[in-house]
Amino acid sequence: RVALVIGNAKYEHAGVLANTLNDAHAMTALFKRAGFDVVDERIDMGVVATKRAIRDFTALASNADIAVIYYSGHGIEVSGVNYLIPTDAKLADAFDVEDETLPLERLMLATANVKSLSLIILDACRENPFLRNGEGPVTRAVSSHPLAEQATAANTLIAYAAKGGSLSYDGAGPNSPFTTALVKHIAEPGVDIRIALGKVRDDVLVATGRRQEPYVYGSLG
Repeated sequence: RVALVIGNAKYEHAGVLANTLNDAHAMTALFKRAGFDVVDERIDMGVVATKRAIRDFTALASNADIAVIYYSGHGIEVSGVNYLIPTDAKLADAFDVEDETLPLERLMLATANVKSLSLIILDACRENPFLRNGEGPVTRAVSSHPLAEQATAANTLIAYAAKGGSLSYDGAGPNSPFTTALVKHIAEPGVDIRIALGKVRDDVLVATGRRQEPYVYGSLG
């Protein structure tokens, strides 16, 4: 069982996210308590470092029974494709998305050869800071919807912090409501991962007054 945890907070062109590093640290601690064989935590990564980390994890996950990638930071959707935003992304032009971000599909490819379960967890549905109040070249190509549904391979689940068109909240505590619920439920012994994620959904709905509803997309036997 292997896990890659990515937390991005200090964006060079979009300010600082409050709880993403706390969220990443909490998930790293959770995976270690759950007895994962390898837990690789990466913090505040630019685009080159991000691509290297995913490449390294691809090799690590190739022989794993279970592989999990957890990401906390900014994410956007462009023309139906989801992208994770590294800390050095500027996105001054719509064409920069391909060069300065990482498509979600790359994470799916990294865990494509896992034997039992590939789980990708995205606490990345925060408001897009690159829209710049509706001005600038990016606004025409970058949707205000944080993330879109993504087709998945067999034995793959993608857990989104919030459904399409809504935001993921930082919350009043040290962690986001989504990560708080993940830490509480996701490693509960003897509980099917789909049931555990259902408990996460219920907790987040209560914690946010039904403003945020996580959802899971994918296919498991």
